[in-house]
Amino acid sequence: MAGIGADATPDSAIDTAVDHRGRPASRATTGGWKSASFIIGVEIAERFAFYGVSANLITYLTGPLGERTAAAAAALNAWNGVAQLLPLLGGTLADSWLGRYRTIVFASLLYILGLGMLAFSTLLSSGSHQQCTTATAGGKTCPPSTLQVAFFYVSLYLVAVAQGGHKPCVQAFGADQFDQSDPKESVSRSSFFNWWYFGMCAGTTVTLVLLSYVQDNIGWGLGFGIPCAVMVCALAVFLLGTRTYRYYVSSGKRSPFARAAEAFAAWRSRRKAGALQPTSQERAQAVTEAPEFSTRVDEEGEEVARKAGVVAEAKAVLRLFPIWATCLLYAVAFAQSSTFFTKQAATLDRRVGERFKVPPAALQSFISITIVVFIPVYDRVIVPLARRYSGKPSGITMLQRVGTGMALSLVSMVIAALVEMHRLRVARDAGLLDKPKVPLPMSLWWMVPQYVLFGAADVFTIVGLQEFFYDQVPDKLRSVGLALYLSIFGVGSFISSALVSGIDRVTTARGRSWFSNNLNRSHLDYFYWLLAALSALELLVYIFFAVTYKYKNKGAVHATLAA
Repeated sequence: MAGIGADATPDSAIDTAVDHRGRPASRATTGGWKSASFIIGVEIAERFAFYGVSANLITYLTGPLGERTAAAAAALNAWNGVAQLLPLLGGTLADSWLGRYRTIVFASLLYILGLGMLAFSTLLSSGSHQQCTTATAGGKTCPPSTLQVAFFYVSLYLVAVAQGGHKPCVQAFGADQFDQSDPKESVSRSSFFNWWYFGMCAGTTVTLVLLSYVQDNIGWGLGFGIPCAVMVCALAVFLLGTRTYRYYVSSGKRSPFARAAEAFAAWRSRRKAGALQPTSQERAQAVTEAPEFSTRVDEEGEEVARKAGVVAEAKAVLRLFPIWATCLLYAVAFAQSSTFFTKQAATLDRRVGERFKVPPAALQSFISITIVVFIPVYDRVIVPLARRYSGKPSGITMLQRVGTGMALSLVSMVIAALVEMHRLRVARDAGLLDKPKVPLPMSLWWMVPQYVLFGAADVFTIVGLQEFFYDQVPDKLRSVGLALYLSIFGVGSFISSALVSGIDRVTTARGRSWFSNNLNRSHLDYFYWLLAALSALELLVYIFFAVTYKYKNKGAVHATLAA
């Protein structure tokens, strides 16, 4: 299958779409929604597996592994940071060497290995507890051995590595099934990003409800084993669509890191020579005048044109940095939904009926439910209405969409702080400040609004960032572009981890940690107010950069938040 070796984009001048046999791709038999459906199905399964591990992980870390709340939150944020940054490497390997199709297959196999090892690690942990049954019966917990903890973390980081290859390639490969030069398929590609996130969140909702219950009430071995089985099915589904996919082959591809190094060298040489950046006329002249001279001159002209193109690629990526940087605190706020929000929910009255208790991690499903409900409303109602007033095909610009979500995230953090203040008052009034294991007389429904607002924010910000970084990078770097989007959440998770660790050390030295193991004595409300203030500052800086940003594509809407 000659066409599977390397992928790029359909609108690149040097790229050619082929089928699985390496023949020119037929629009009638390849690509479109038929092929995209296979890929969306794979993403649903992959998100089911990933969130099956990550959503309730803080409960496992503070439970069977016996870690402190602050240490567990920092470890989870660090792992999430690695998982979200590794797509930069995965996207680079796909764009410069393996191609998206092969990267997805290899990453899926690594996913299966990591998840299988993760499930096995829980069996090792259970076995060691037999030696301290007496101690456990006496009221003490039996900590896992260093070897067991190491095996668990090795397995966990294998999952992160697998996600690093899977995540940037699957979405880019799905978007590649739509030809941007075709008017009908171009419209479909715009909707693809919405429905992609819709399907992904539908799978996540099932995960959060089903697996969190299994993990809390049946066992962690089965809770980690089910995602492994789901990934096996996901790989099978992906392979079934092989004959229908469009593959994009380009010759002479180089690593994006090599391009960046070459661009820097070219920039330095131009600076030393006192030359200005080449204009479009200079580039054309370098190419058109070369054939009139010797072969050596011809090669020099091609080299000048190539270096000019590399410099342009580097500049195109670097100009995205202000938008990238001003979205980091959004990721910091989002990281709390799978850590401290879950620990808070565990202290509340979670009864539904007389017997059933809602697992704390299941509250995260309200984020996904909101997204599943709101995306069709956005795509079918809000966009057409906005289109009438703005005259833009997408209704609002990509950066307007991102900014709207950031504002909703700010409101969510304010509500989270207010709810936490109320929870602490309830604990004090009920005389339960020193009884953290006793459920508070406060319903879990108090926490639903902050989850719902996060879900609405995601519809705007996350989908907007996906489309923005796919569309605005150079055409040959779109896997890397989506990896840059994911790196926002990776760096944001690291920032969250550093914040939690730093604040924990400072406040512990002063008497009591904001993140005490006894949440009834902690001050998560202070932390949420801090994040709200930082988010407000970030939003102001973001607006400044958004109003001055110029879109790459001529067909793109050039108006921004000021429009």
